Amino acid sequence: MGFFGRGAQTVSDERTEQRLDNGDHERFSHYVPKDKLTEAMVMGTPVVALCGKVWVPSRDPQRFPVCPECKDIWENFKPGDDEGSGSDSDQ
Repeated sequence: MGFFGRGAQTVSDERTEQRLDNGDHERFSHYVPKDKLTEAMVMGTPVVALCGKVWVPSRDPQRFPVCPECKDIWENFKPGDDEGSGSDSDQ
């Protein structure tokens, strides 16, 4: 019988190829306020992410992993914290 034996088998290659657009070099999705994101997508205005990045969103955020800095800020955010209130008791 030889190495392959008798018969044939079809092998399916199901890899997904992601094509990147110009400007996709950063490859992260960022956290922004939902109302600001909607406005930016409709009006083409820039938004500011939790990490400080400023850009005009135009790509599908599900194509990219979450920005590690945005994720860290979001996970460590304590409800009720208001950085601009001047009520930081640690000072």
